[in-house]
Amino acid sequence: MSKTLVAYFSASGSTAKLSKTLADAIGADLHEIRPVQPYTSADLNWNDKNSRSSKEMNDKSSRPAINNRVEDITQYDRVFIGFPIWWYTAPTIINTFLEQYDLTGKIVVPFATSGGSGMGGTNNDLRPSCKGADLRDGKRFSTGAKSAELKAWAEHFIVKNN
Repeated sequence: MSKTLVAYFSASGSTAKLSKTLADAIGADLHEIRPVQPYTSADLNWNDKNSRSSKEMNDKSSRPAINNRVEDITQYDRVFIGFPIWWYTAPTIINTFLEQYDLTGKIVVPFATSGGSGMGGTNNDLRPSCKGADLRDGKRFSTGAKSAELKAWAEHFIVKNN
């Protein structure tokens, strides 16, 4: 039996809510990606070029430290990875998460929340961090997306065993 993981990073709670709804809708395990140093409001001020998030996003090699790991990633065939869109892509902490594991043979599906931006260059930026994985095109959802919408979307990536 194949298993699915919904892993997510949420700076303000919006992506957390969406991720929990998705995990419940498809019967997946849920994992929150928690930074060693939590982000403050000042850290998230995208109007300040010296804010932590601005500095991280301007340095594509930035890999913010994570204080927790998935116990056994080998048990999962699919990993849905959720995050807020920052600067038209995934926050670099998502690269940190993906690079911690051997994702060979796994389907990796990004999904995001945003105030209005689309997925932008997300897959191009995540691809090097997903060595050996089948990285699929992701989707941005409104924070109020309903369970039925998320389930219908996610089922495209879940192969039924007959």
